[in-house]
Amino acid sequence: MMNDQQILIGCKKKEKRAQKCLYDRYSGLLLGICVRYATDVPEAEDILQDSMLKVYLNIGDYSGEGSFIGWMRKIVINTAITHYHKNLKHKRYVEIEEVFSSEVGKDDFPDTPFTAEELKSILDQLPTGYKTVFNSVKKCGKCLVVTEEPSENSFSRALQGRIQEECFRELDAPVMVIGSENMPAIPLNSTLEKTMIPSTEKVKTKIQELLNY
Repeated sequence: MMNDQQILIGCKKKEKRAQKCLYDRYSGLLLGICVRYATDVPEAEDILQDSMLKVYLNIGDYSGEGSFIGWMRKIVINTAITHYHKNLKHKRYVEIEEVFSSEVGKDDFPDTPFTAEELKSILDQLPTGYKTVFNSVKKCGKCLVVTEEPSENSFSRALQGRIQEECFRELDAPVMVIGSENMPAIPLNSTLEKTMIPSTEKVKTKIQELLNY
């Protein structure tokens, strides 16, 4: 059984055995990262294959600074982000036969408002996590959404808007978002990575700004 150092040396020499050991040891962990960025497992496996190829081709660039698995993880994430943006344009289009037209009648939007019981029934169907967040925000009147994704990420902004809408009457400050700098990929340079990702100090500063609002 080869250890990580032997695998690293062997892969730099382009030894097939070392490359296989590297794949067998880390492919499961790296696939888990790919799944977070893919729409299904086959797509995640494609991302993994592209990522491993980049690892094999660029392994000579690994200087030994930081963990080896951390270095591979950055390559996988960058590959996944590139894959996402490359395929995004294809996901915006829908085949004509998939679009179905329907007539909207006057009875489709009744003027009668929801009753309190109906509204409570709808809210009770929300996932527990949503209700926990809403209750916490209503209790303290403030909220900061923290994410490692770019701050303009659609999910974090959607969450911000959902909280703002649901808890509007109880808020005494706008719902704020802090995320990574808007860059096309996570830099492999450790100094640039620290600049990009929201650090503890950045989060503390944002929290203080929120408390002083």
